[in-house]
Amino acid sequence: MDCISREEAFALLTKYNKDPFHIRHALSVEGVMKWYAKELGYDSDEVYWGIVGLLHDIDFELYPEQHCIKAPELLREGGVREDIIHAVCSHGYGITVDIKPEHQMEKVLYVVDELTGLIWAATLMRPSKSTKDMEVKSLKKKFKSTGFAAGCSRDVIKKGADMLGWDLAELMEKTILAMRSCEDEVNELMFSMEI
Repeated sequence: MDCISREEAFALLTKYNKDPFHIRHALSVEGVMKWYAKELGYDSDEVYWGIVGLLHDIDFELYPEQHCIKAPELLREGGVREDIIHAVCSHGYGITVDIKPEHQMEKVLYVVDELTGLIWAATLMRPSKSTKDMEVKSLKKKFKSTGFAAGCSRDVIKKGADMLGWDLAELMEKTILAMRSCEDEVNELMFSMEI
């Protein structure tokens, strides 16, 4: 069975997500996952990693209390393969589900979901409103300030870094670079959707 196409995945995402915040987050995680696929030597799986990133929060807007629990039903109805469903659900490990991230792609998704949220919140505080001039040093300060973007779990970010065998600074640097790589495209897509 073929992987769901990117167009089909986006249509499925927007069937259950209308809030611009959630759509922007999904597009950002898609771009970050594609960057990591290339960075980590999975070039041929770039689109696959991106689709997992795009769909990872499919159930969050409508079913926040059942996050990663309702997702399999929505994804199966959309014709999504079981390996993608497993990957999507694994980012809720230890939070809402016991599906452990196994593959490197799942470990990356687990951590970048939270970290991209933190980076985006920090970006909005910058005069430029861009990741392009963000430095790890300033992100570390935001990370240490538990009141800042309190919904972004520092514990998950730390666990994810450990799963990948990276220190926090390396993880932050890579993820800032990944967000820079897709920032313009995400902004263009959001503008074209008039969201």
